[in-house]
Amino acid sequence: MITYAEVEIFLYECHSLKDKRSVLKRIKNRLSKDLNIAISEMDYQDLWQRSKLGIVTVSESGEIGQQIIQQALGILDSFTEIERTITNTEIR
Repeated sequence: MITYAEVEIFLYECHSLKDKRSVLKRIKNRLSKDLNIAISEMDYQDLWQRSKLGIVTVSESGEIGQQIIQQALGILDSFTEIERTITNTEIR
């Protein structure tokens, strides 16, 4: 099963695209290191305080995939310099 999440975030402490790239790189590295997922910036590349991330995992069942996505969202929420605003998940 493929479990997918689209996550929009607001980056409070970013004052340039360089700051944004630095924060997103730390987030991507942490999620990729801790969980077996793929993550990519999907939208708002030209805005320095907003981003949309796509998070995907492949697992044996939708329930396991949903648990992994929830763990990823928990890690994402642990970053104090961002706020998760909109989250959509889907299981295929």
